[in-house]
Amino acid sequence: MYLGLDLGTSGVKALLIDGDQKIIGSANGLLDVSRPHPGWSEQDPEHWVRATEEAVAGLKAKFPKELSAVKGIGLSGQMHGATLLDADDKVLRPCILWNDTRSHKEAAALDANPIFRKLTGNIVFPGFTAPKLAWVKNNEPDIFAKVAKVLLPKDFLRLWLTGEHISEMSDSAGTSWLDTGARKWSAELLAATDLSEKQMPSLVEGTDQAGKLRGELLAEWGMADDVVVAGGAGDNAASAIGMGTVSHGSAFVSLGTSGVLFAATDSYLPKPESAVHAFCHALPKTWHQMGVILSATDALNWHSKVSGKPAADLVAELGDTLKAPSGVTFLPYLSGERTPHNDAVIRGAFLGLEHESSRSVLTQAVLEGVTFAIRDNLEALKSAGTQIERVTAIGGGSRSRYWLASIATSLGVPVDIPADGDFGAAFGAARLGLIAATGADPVAVCTAPKTETTIDPVAGLSEGYEAAYARYRAAYPAIRALAS
Repeated sequence: MYLGLDLGTSGVKALLIDGDQKIIGSANGLLDVSRPHPGWSEQDPEHWVRATEEAVAGLKAKFPKELSAVKGIGLSGQMHGATLLDADDKVLRPCILWNDTRSHKEAAALDANPIFRKLTGNIVFPGFTAPKLAWVKNNEPDIFAKVAKVLLPKDFLRLWLTGEHISEMSDSAGTSWLDTGARKWSAELLAATDLSEKQMPSLVEGTDQAGKLRGELLAEWGMADDVVVAGGAGDNAASAIGMGTVSHGSAFVSLGTSGVLFAATDSYLPKPESAVHAFCHALPKTWHQMGVILSATDALNWHSKVSGKPAADLVAELGDTLKAPSGVTFLPYLSGERTPHNDAVIRGAFLGLEHESSRSVLTQAVLEGVTFAIRDNLEALKSAGTQIERVTAIGGGSRSRYWLASIATSLGVPVDIPADGDFGAAFGAARLGLIAATGADPVAVCTAPKTETTIDPVAGLSEGYEAAYARYRAAYPAIRALAS
């Protein structure tokens, strides 16, 4: 048996598979996000431990025999979070999360230093880890002086699980401290933020062994000795492992809290000026490119909260048949945007509202706004040299066939829906646990799921979608001017 632990923003998911990769069961522990100031987003790392204990306890209650047979654990997690520890491994402050934009000035200052783009292959985004440490140094110097280790969220869980300070390539590529092509920490980049390699975890590949489960947890969870913990992966790379998106040219679109257009590559292909992320993949000698938007289902959930109606009901009001875009445009920049704008200041907007703009029209505009933001990602990936012929859909938003038809029509590519199953980050993490524990061939393990159905672009609506996308693109500079 093999256990995948996925530390998300809203919860921890624990998923159990057997040696044939059949899913035995899963359970969850819930998390909250603290937003003490506009643009801030934090969590207490101890809450991650509590949520993991809750999720594993849920599995143990249902599958005690199977849980006791676990031989490998894989980790996945939300990326970029700055988890700061003192010399005794005590947490110094709440973790600053991936969607926190307070460090936009520090990010711009670091990005102005050409070594960052040269060595990391990426813009220094405000959500990345390095500018957060620069912010802490500038605003909380007493805390900065005590920092003995900087860990990413999933690697804080590893410390609790194993007692080891270890990370891996895919997650570390999102810190702005990794030499992404060489797959190692850069002393030069660390020095630029007044840090050193001794304050970083050691690095392994996602398929490597990276510690063993400590005795206290072995006893609590009823497991035998020598349970291996794999290097694991950042959440998007873990999802790619779960989806089998590991060969050059394979791609997926993720509609989760954030939105991602992810393409696997067999070489390092940086083009930072496009705002495309060029990161290490979770398998050795592989990389990936991705465009990232900060609000995907988050935008729909915001609309749901404001309208007082569940998100699923809002989408159901649209029916099953894709409609031509109305004259209403929605910009989903509720907490800024990454690809292609790298803009922490921009905020969301509805444009073109009129008396006839009903709730369903606004819902349609929200879905289309996220769709067009993903289309922006596609155009950025094209500019970075990556062509995408088709995508597989994952994430909670992919349950909406209407939304997927919108994406297929705007991107101009088929969208594959996998057969029933859970192929997300927790499943990918469990696969990495299997590989680390058994030494199995990663390519043989990381196969793609069968396709249940394919949603093709709606040809008759392509012209209308192009016109609506043009309006969406034209709206950005106007709203940006207001934000300034």
